[in-house]
Amino acid sequence: MKIFVFGSSIVSAYWNGAATYYRGVFRALHGLGHEIHFCEPDIFDRQANRDLETDPHYVKVRVYGDDIELDALQAEAAGADLVVKCSGVGARDRELEEWLADLSGPLRAFWDVDAAHTLERIEGDDADPMRRWIPRYDLIFTYGGGPPVVRRYRALGARACHPIYNGLDPDVHRPVPPDPSLACDVVFLGNRLPDREERVDRFFIAAAERLPDHRFILGGSGWDGKRLPPNVRWIGHVPTALHNVLNCSARFVLNIHRAAMARNGYSPATRLFEAAGAGACQITDAWAGIEEFFEPGKEVLVARDGEEVVRWVREVDDDTARAIGRAARARALRDHSYEGRARQVDTVLRAAAAHS
Repeated sequence: MKIFVFGSSIVSAYWNGAATYYRGVFRALHGLGHEIHFCEPDIFDRQANRDLETDPHYVKVRVYGDDIELDALQAEAAGADLVVKCSGVGARDRELEEWLADLSGPLRAFWDVDAAHTLERIEGDDADPMRRWIPRYDLIFTYGGGPPVVRRYRALGARACHPIYNGLDPDVHRPVPPDPSLACDVVFLGNRLPDREERVDRFFIAAAERLPDHRFILGGSGWDGKRLPPNVRWIGHVPTALHNVLNCSARFVLNIHRAAMARNGYSPATRLFEAAGAGACQITDAWAGIEEFFEPGKEVLVARDGEEVVRWVREVDDDTARAIGRAARARALRDHSYEGRARQVDTVLRAAAAHS
């Protein structure tokens, strides 16, 4: 299929947590024979903070800087086999979603990379225009969310909803030698967002305060001005090329999901799989469905609050932590590769094309 995708960015992870997800899914879809054009706006200094020096070979990257360039891409996309509009493009989202609903010819898919948050917004506003547009899309794909998200999208009139979870790319997410300058007991990597900060306070900051003799590293954008305990070092934005070494330099990698994702459940963050690929021992906040992805106690440690984070850091020795990391990597390679995710998408697309 010739596929046009309108998304936030595939070349830059700067203030854009979906970048590695896009790379994994679309690289694997390209490997199955699909021709992919990824259209992204030149906003938020992302092009000046690219993680990829050159455009990836598996997509044709189309960066647009104004409405004229976007209009031209939309006209070209109308001749494709499938047009995908992702949530959170960051510019003209509502206009693109309405355009997709009205588009005739190609298959039309809305790909929601923040489904729990999107659904809470729509369900809380009877006037939200997505209520009109969702039933007109041929397909809904989501970043995750499991049965709860499927039920909620179907209740809004979606013809079909398919969760496509994050995963790992074995060529990208792998063990590497640790960096002594990044050595720590606990690392958390995530941008500062309103619906995440309170949970970071509870799971990360509170744990650091209870463990003053342990070293903590905070990575991600936006944390300048945040009051941190003396044993927490903020290292700013972490390019994707450094994710492996950061994951491999810490005793524990902490995952803290955004509030809506935690409430919905079945929404494993990208970094859960990336860190598993690196063989890291992870502590994740508790959410419904974790056992569908990793076995608690054997492949991941689960914490309901900062006190349980403290307990794991104190009680789990280095040998046990390494064993948990090895088990997580084996599980991720077996069940959670992007190649497997892409096969799911390919099956859905072939069935949709056959019935269109």
